[in-house]
Amino acid sequence: MPHKQVLSHLSKTGQVRMVDVSDKAPSVRMARAMAQVKLGPKIATALKRTGAIAKGNVLETARIAGILAAKQTANLIPMCHTLPLDAVTVETRWQGTTLQIETTARCTGRTGVEMEALVAASIAALTVYDMCKSADKGIVIQEVRLLEKSGGKSGEWKTSHEP
Repeated sequence: MPHKQVLSHLSKTGQVRMVDVSDKAPSVRMARAMAQVKLGPKIATALKRTGAIAKGNVLETARIAGILAAKQTANLIPMCHTLPLDAVTVETRWQGTTLQIETTARCTGRTGVEMEALVAASIAALTVYDMCKSADKGIVIQEVRLLEKSGGKSGEWKTSHEP
């Protein structure tokens, strides 16, 4: 018999709700996410050289923006719980002219940190776009996704293909 998928943010009557996690035991939670930013060759070359353009250090600004965004996730996503984050990291690496942004969020709590990691990756990518858009309107943000999560009732999950 196939497993019926349950959407936890919907009540039995179909109303959107915040999931009650008060009965869950706190556990160590971790999530890794990524976003890719496809840049033109001129901007990519400049960023690879120094991380900066005329507006300033793009990569460092994106890193800080991602960390700050993760801390604001509950204010951005309506049904997210406010979590006491223990750590958020934002790292970048190049694959040709594509900037890969990888984020990690950690906490000890009653619910997962997937949204915090995804928000960090998304906002870091948007920050790169914002700082580089005057030089290249054709920048593409692509493949924002979860790479891995651990902790909680559902345990560990990892994507079948890493970037």
